[in-house]
Amino acid sequence: MNIPSKTPYYCVLSIAGSDSSGGAGIQADIKSISANGGYASTVITATTAQNTQGVRDIHAIPIPHLEAQMEAVLDDIDFGAIKIGMLHSSQAIEAVERMLRKYKVQNIVLDPVMVASSGRNLIDEMAIERLRQFLPYVTLLTPNIPEAEILLGHAITLDNVQSASEALGQKYQISVLLKGGHLDISEEMTDTLYIHPKKQVICIKNPAIDTQNTHGTGCSLSSSIATFLAQGQSLEEAVRKGCRYLNQAIKEAQYKQLGKGSGPINHFFL
Repeated sequence: MNIPSKTPYYCVLSIAGSDSSGGAGIQADIKSISANGGYASTVITATTAQNTQGVRDIHAIPIPHLEAQMEAVLDDIDFGAIKIGMLHSSQAIEAVERMLRKYKVQNIVLDPVMVASSGRNLIDEMAIERLRQFLPYVTLLTPNIPEAEILLGHAITLDNVQSASEALGQKYQISVLLKGGHLDISEEMTDTLYIHPKKQVICIKNPAIDTQNTHGTGCSLSSSIATFLAQGQSLEEAVRKGCRYLNQAIKEAQYKQLGKGSGPINHFFL
């Protein structure tokens, strides 16, 4: 009797906060990873009380339990990539970095959840400074414009967005995908990828879509990129595929309705 050989999953670990409305955070990561052929495991850093209209409350997971979650999955499962989202405090950042270094993980994609859509900072200055110290350890940083401005210390415009992505990558010695959603006013959406090992800047263009259903786009993009990295894709190809997936998921969600505010993207359009 021939016993079929077993094949491994493309495993991705999401370390992020929970969104009770299901559109962003851990929930969006699970959907994005699954839609793109990966297996999602999770470490929850905080729970939130939120809906499509905004965040009402945040409850931080105690650090010992955060570490226990990480130990449990990293002791048992081999991950091809790690996606990191909401790290709410300097203590949480220290705990995550300590555990990732202990297990010598590769392909870390960090979506620095620092600024709410209202423009309000979600983490304090101490946490931002600790995040800066952590950045050189990650593979790819995926900030939006306001987050990149905090990390760089100056304004970013259409005229300097390419040099800003390069400056950010050189400052922290990492690759950067600078998302252009806060700048683009044309019919095209342009994201700027700086690949640090090659010292190369690449502009990735997709059609702009006029819709309010964009809740969880940053989470979904970073987790899809992590999934493609776990599948063995190069960084450039993983980013291109992630941007293409997100653009299509936004397009397929524009005629959907959920809640009274900014609805989610359509993760499972495939």
